[in-house]
Amino acid sequence: MAQVWNIKELLDWTTRYFSEKGIEEPRLEAELLLTRVLHKDRVYLYTHYEAPVNQQERDQYRELIKRRVKGEPVAYILGVKEFMSLEFIVSPAVLIPRPETELLVEKALEILSLWGTAQVCDIGTGSGAIAVSLAYYAPFADVKAVDISEKALEIAHQNADRHGVNIDFSQGDLLEPFEDETFDLIVANLPYISEAEYQSLSPEVKQFEPQLALLGGEDGLDPYRRLISAVGNHLKPKGYILFEIGAGQGRAAQEMLTGFVQVELIQDYAGHDRLLLGRKG
Repeated sequence: MAQVWNIKELLDWTTRYFSEKGIEEPRLEAELLLTRVLHKDRVYLYTHYEAPVNQQERDQYRELIKRRVKGEPVAYILGVKEFMSLEFIVSPAVLIPRPETELLVEKALEILSLWGTAQVCDIGTGSGAIAVSLAYYAPFADVKAVDISEKALEIAHQNADRHGVNIDFSQGDLLEPFEDETFDLIVANLPYISEAEYQSLSPEVKQFEPQLALLGGEDGLDPYRRLISAVGNHLKPKGYILFEIGAGQGRAAQEMLTGFVQVELIQDYAGHDRLLLGRKG
């Protein structure tokens, strides 16, 4: 007679297996994959530990486990990732939203709270996580977004529709689509991984996430140099630019913001350089 597995037994086994394979959050990822197979949430798993999992469900779960241990990120397996308490559609066409990027959104919302209305532009929007979050939590803002990737913009459109926000998306390089338009706030999370750093990234990042959204040239700051050289003509008086950087890029990034009357380097909760804020005079 075949063994009957319940939810707890499956989760315990998968957690141990993921731990042996070096997966950083083995229990969480085991739970997330099982919720997909069972079409339930994580609360259900905890309240139904003894519930049996049938053979078909176990087979489906096994296939997801195989994909994960081969390095495929769990967000791509599930097709969604939570960011700013919102669920975003993701695919290998876009970078998976990171928790540290929530700090950028929080700072942008703090700035926007000072204004009744505002024109905002998100450069390199990817999945639309930043733009959609800003439009969702600051509905008075007029949000536009741009990306060079057509496939990324398809995902961003889906996420805007998913959360009921109106965003004007454009395809193009940095600020090129906006010609003579000006903004109160320009935000960006452009590629900032240096060529040397890219070689040391984990295989699941290098093999599955888009290089276009990661690699920022020899020192990682080439996209920002290009953006800053063009941004002055697109910022209103007293307008802000806010962008995410790598942990060791603070000083070099600050030196690029010449001509701004206020420059602020903001660290993340781990004490690493993470954001750079500049205000136009």
